[in-house]
Amino acid sequence: MIKNITFWSITVALSGFLLGFDTVVVSGMEQTLQRVWNTSDIFHGLVVISPALWGMVFGAMFGSIPVNRIGRKHTLILIGIVFIIAALGASLCNSPYIFALFRFAGGLAIGMSTIAAPAYVAEIAPPESRGRLVALYQINIVLGILVAYISNYLLMDSGPNAWRYMLGIQVIPAFLFLLLVLGVPFSPRWLLMTGRYEEAMSVLNRLYPEGNFEDILERINREENLNAPKGENIFNKKFRKPLIYTFLIAFFNQMSGINAVLYFAPRIFKAAGLADDYAYLSTIGVGQINLVFTVVGLSLIDMLGRKPLMYWGSIGYICSLSMVAAAFYFDWGPSTVPAFIFLFIAAHAFGQGAVIWVFIAEIFPNHLRGAGQSFGSSVHWILAALIPASLPGLFGSVGPALVFAFFAFMMVLQLIFVHFMMPETKGETLEKLSEEISGKQMENI
Repeated sequence: MIKNITFWSITVALSGFLLGFDTVVVSGMEQTLQRVWNTSDIFHGLVVISPALWGMVFGAMFGSIPVNRIGRKHTLILIGIVFIIAALGASLCNSPYIFALFRFAGGLAIGMSTIAAPAYVAEIAPPESRGRLVALYQINIVLGILVAYISNYLLMDSGPNAWRYMLGIQVIPAFLFLLLVLGVPFSPRWLLMTGRYEEAMSVLNRLYPEGNFEDILERINREENLNAPKGENIFNKKFRKPLIYTFLIAFFNQMSGINAVLYFAPRIFKAAGLADDYAYLSTIGVGQINLVFTVVGLSLIDMLGRKPLMYWGSIGYICSLSMVAAAFYFDWGPSTVPAFIFLFIAAHAFGQGAVIWVFIAEIFPNHLRGAGQSFGSSVHWILAALIPASLPGLFGSVGPALVFAFFAFMMVLQLIFVHFMMPETKGETLEKLSEEISGKQMENI
């Protein structure tokens, strides 16, 4: 049972690899594309860089529609198909406008994956291992980031079409993901939610071949009977707490500056004084640190819980971001900024990176999980589009020291949120968490 669930969780989590790769692959080509198409800074930001980010926003905003209507599995299949088409189209086009169209389509698929993948894994995983299984999605994100940085570094000197190779190589993992996801079962919770009882029983038999799923089935049915009145949505008063928690964890995730650093790591290292080759090489260090400490967070998330990881990650954020700001302000030299950025990446990977998608997938009831994931992903990706886009301008106007000092201050606020508001969710069934966080009094659930 555990082997099957783990394999299916890894398969679904491969969509996170596509997200991570696509998120940072543009960092290795964005300056080349600006020269190739001879565009202004404003045009470059709006037409070349932003479309993928806004695709993620729209995918996150509306991804709950296919997730709920056609199911988690079919949405994941759709994601694979769209991403293959988008990667091929962007790598072969000769117009910045067509490039923007395909990049938007790829972002749309990625935005939907942040809803479908964590929701699917949360719904098939047993409570005692749900944290690390859902966190496999984040592991794949950071693995994709690392592979993209390495790929960019290896392909940077491959000629005038290097940017095409950087984009086109994404087709390989996308095709592998599509083939594998065809073999995963449907989510039993989604099947029950849509009235397909016999199919749900068949999937539960595959998940729990020893037949010990009666308690799980009873809880799912109990929640669906009591908590899914017609017209109910995540903005109802009784879901105020999970909605606030979701907003804050997604808000603080991006207010740390993590995506700004990932998108513009070469520029940041160059601003600190590193030569071009060392700047690109240092991005591989960012990817390696990200992967190692995400694995550490994943190994501890079900043992220590979500809240302790967020607590210590917040402290790491505050220390590292403050040191980056000081290094720029006092001009401590080019070698100091990468070291403090590495510490910042470690704090993120261990805390927010390991926790965010797990936490959001746990705190809404089954019939609203897709909508809750959509809300959290929308907040995340809107800020992920706005903050990195403003970074070059802020570096030029107020300087990097003040920018990183602001990020450090926001992480002080995150620490306050974690200490006083954030609930612990480890080791409980999804149905019990829904009851406790939403404040409903349901007996014998």
